[in-house]
Amino acid sequence: MLLPEKRERAYRFRLALRMGLPIFALALALLSNRLITSYDSLELSFYIEVILLFTFSIYFIFYMIFNSFDERITELVSKTFTREYLYKYLKKEMQNNKNYTLILISIDNLHDINARFGISNGDKVLYRVVSWIEEYFKDKGIENFPIGHVKGGDFIIGLRGNCSEHNTTLELMLLKMSEFKVDDIEVKLSGAMSDTSFSDNLNFIIENLFELQEEKKSINLVPKQDEINPNQLEFFVINAIKKRTFIIMTQDVVEDENIVIKECFVKLKTPDGKILHPKSYVKVINRLGLMLEYDVMIFQKSIECNKTDNKLFAISVSPSSLRNQTFLTKAKEIVSNNSLAKNRVMLILAEAEYYSHIDRYNSILKSLRNMGILIAIDKLGSLNASFLYLRELDIDAVRFDQMYTKKLSNQKYRSVIEGFNLMAHSNGVKTWVRMIEDEEHKLLAKNVGADYLQGKHIAPLEKIYES
Repeated sequence: MLLPEKRERAYRFRLALRMGLPIFALALALLSNRLITSYDSLELSFYIEVILLFTFSIYFIFYMIFNSFDERITELVSKTFTREYLYKYLKKEMQNNKNYTLILISIDNLHDINARFGISNGDKVLYRVVSWIEEYFKDKGIENFPIGHVKGGDFIIGLRGNCSEHNTTLELMLLKMSEFKVDDIEVKLSGAMSDTSFSDNLNFIIENLFELQEEKKSINLVPKQDEINPNQLEFFVINAIKKRTFIIMTQDVVEDENIVIKECFVKLKTPDGKILHPKSYVKVINRLGLMLEYDVMIFQKSIECNKTDNKLFAISVSPSSLRNQTFLTKAKEIVSNNSLAKNRVMLILAEAEYYSHIDRYNSILKSLRNMGILIAIDKLGSLNASFLYLRELDIDAVRFDQMYTKKLSNQKYRSVIEGFNLMAHSNGVKTWVRMIEDEEHKLLAKNVGADYLQGKHIAPLEKIYES
């Protein structure tokens, strides 16, 4: 039996005691009073007291029953802790144990299982995976460990000790689960691990686990000692945006050996002058709800730094900001106040999830293009949304994902690029290849028909602003 189930039983037992003891105490007090005051007769007050007793008892029982629904600590399907109770439990564990490890186990294809085999089979998979995990850890001598369902097919496990103590155990578990099946249903599982050396804040550790999953890093990756503490990182990001301390660099993009675009790259600065790269701060900005403010700030400063009247300034912007009316209003104001910005700005968008209101999206892009702003879609070939946007949005350029650039010498990848290139050109859309670092890849990019070429071999980075 899992620890959550044991805890649920103990919790219900204590709840039953809390329900029964007051009633028992009241009944005992009433009986004692009757025996002492009027053993041989019953007065009207007795009946009043009985009515009050039953009224109070019924109210109390109903109150406790309804209150118990709000305080449930396990899920009905997986029999693991609910997310709310898991977080409370883990916070106490981390307070009592300096070295503590959290493990994320994910059922990567749960959505596909629900769609193909039905929700009931999906529920069965959830329970069977948890049961298998319990048996595995039990064989390793680890029992009564907290495990909770945080979302979808994601479970968090808490273990005492640091990552190095459990690294091998997790690696072997994922290796054994590589061909895991439930009634001939293939289950794809993955895992990540982090501990209190990364942070003593539970939320930061859990967010780090999901970042490790997204980046497809190895499960034995422990945060490096020189990484910025998450609490400090939040402070640095807020401070940089508030005080407008950042660096803007550009890199030339050529077409037929002529410079046509200057792409902007942004790095935030800490109070002591250190540099924060987008990979480390973008997710923090999203989590803090500062992306709109950040995008407006960078858009405005990039436009101000554009001193040329014959080059496009390409600026990466979050699609969520682009679809925000505040950003559109600010962008219109900024462009209209800068004579060099008209037809000299390109916004680069990258989005993992497809935005279904495509007519509204096209309407927004049309209003931007009417302002003289061009639109480019990034990471074509790796994000499914990018391919759909090429097909359905009115855009000006698409940029292939860098993994194709690195493998242009491979005929298979080159054929994919040629196909995308043909599709883009047939729709009047320019194509863009980045990360060109030698002459060979430059020639290959030209041979597949790409319009824009970019990389260290083409041009170095150039700093245009620092504050």
